[in-house]
Amino acid sequence: MKLKRFGGTEQKVYDLIKPITDDLGYYLWDVSYVKEGAMWYLRVFIDQDEGITIADCERATAPINQILDKADPIPQSYMLEVGSAGLERELLKEEHFEVCRGDTVRIRFIRAHDGEKELTAQLAGADKEGISVVLEDGTEKTFPLEDIAFVKLYLEFE
Repeated sequence: MKLKRFGGTEQKVYDLIKPITDDLGYYLWDVSYVKEGAMWYLRVFIDQDEGITIADCERATAPINQILDKADPIPQSYMLEVGSAGLERELLKEEHFEVCRGDTVRIRFIRAHDGEKELTAQLAGADKEGISVVLEDGTEKTFPLEDIAFVKLYLEFE
């Protein structure tokens, strides 16, 4: 796993729309620009303490679309999608790990650690070298980023 660094297009879009999402009271979680089949998709993921509704996505889409049309940072056509980061969102950037410190996360390993391919624990921290968690027995353990496939928030549903 590598901590996400924005590509040029993603960074331009992030810089353009962050003031808009801030003004609307949303946290700009991520921007993703990907090609799927013949189409390009610009995906904007937002969040807020109360969660994100479809109405929130609609409320953010119009001003985001307007600034993107005006600035025209992407030369080819694309589909804009504004959505929630999701309950079990993937942690991709250093700031994500900081915001989620103390939360329960699910780590999937590339290769098994202590016979396990997956681990659920409390997030203690992260840096460019690894992810630190507090295990059920209270011990803290750090796993190197290169051994991790992904880290996601974990919610247990009853």
